[in-house]
Amino acid sequence: MRRRVFAAIAVTLATAAVPVSAEAGRSTLQRDADRIVATGVTGVLVRETSPHRSRTAVSGVRVLGGGAPRTDGRFRIGSTNKVLVGTVVLQLVAEGRMRLDDSVEKWLPGLVRGTGYDGRKITIRHLLQHTAGISDESFPTIETAEQYYADRYRVHTEEEIVQAGLRNKPTFQPGKGWDYSNTGYDLIGLMIKAVTGRTWYDEVHRRIVRPLHLQDTYFPGTAPGINGPHAHGYTRFNPGEYIDTTELVDADASGGYISTLKDLDRIVRAIFDGRLLKPAQLRELKSTVPVGSQAEFWPDAAYGLGVFSRSLPCGGTVWIPSGDQIGYRTRTAVSADGKRSVVVSMSSQLYDSMEALLAQEKAASQLIDDVMCR
Repeated sequence: MRRRVFAAIAVTLATAAVPVSAEAGRSTLQRDADRIVATGVTGVLVRETSPHRSRTAVSGVRVLGGGAPRTDGRFRIGSTNKVLVGTVVLQLVAEGRMRLDDSVEKWLPGLVRGTGYDGRKITIRHLLQHTAGISDESFPTIETAEQYYADRYRVHTEEEIVQAGLRNKPTFQPGKGWDYSNTGYDLIGLMIKAVTGRTWYDEVHRRIVRPLHLQDTYFPGTAPGINGPHAHGYTRFNPGEYIDTTELVDADASGGYISTLKDLDRIVRAIFDGRLLKPAQLRELKSTVPVGSQAEFWPDAAYGLGVFSRSLPCGGTVWIPSGDQIGYRTRTAVSADGKRSVVVSMSSQLYDSMEALLAQEKAASQLIDDVMCR
């Protein structure tokens, strides 16, 4: 149930960072976390990792009226899930079990037909890069508090979401544009099952969670709660009104996993430092297309296979697997070699105004820039 506004591309306008000492780095990390809370976010968790150290910062509260959040708290990673799905696909490609240029028709014969769609012309690469033209118009979203209370326990399967999406006309013909499509990733989930005989989340567990010995990363399925310590997630649908939106059933391939700062940091670094992907597949993941006018506040944004990239104010490129889910906003950044990274978990979604949303994004982007440019 990711909202159609994918705020990871509504960011930046940050200023260049300058080199700082280790002690100044710690204070800068805390300052930047506090600045995110100052925009109206209830709680923030941050983990920064470099070749020499890891450090964390927290700000705000775990629950309104309560104490500070815990650095080992779990949270919904939202569409950060997409880089996990992309990694599974690339591992299957490395094993020769599927190809990025395989058509949807090859693995899901007859499923994508009609209303302007032709599964013979849509490839796995198109789906991973959001260049397939699969409409997201019918993807389930939550826009009001009333809708949250009515729909938070509703189960949506990949099959249901895909069938609903295919009733809408394509956004464009395959390869002729870029448009963020959660529905397209549900198609990938179905294709993973067709290739392996197992669900996409079973494959994520087998290929990522278990090899990296992650203890706090899991797929919740149809359970609405979050196991273990966690900050409550809040959504501001109306100005000044915080709705506790912690509980939610989110069981589809476009974004459903739950993780922690430490675990998610290990995942993103392992993808880029070669532990999870061979060099040829990592090059494919980094093969990007421009996102164009959709990134109004981020003109140089590009998208690879499940991950955004953008330039840093100090020069160079940063890779940003990030995502939103009702109540939670996750921003990660990692260097091309996986040696430097930062994970930011914000336990609030500020959807009461574009001004509030952009203030939150700008503050999170400033923190990322300060870390990655340090």
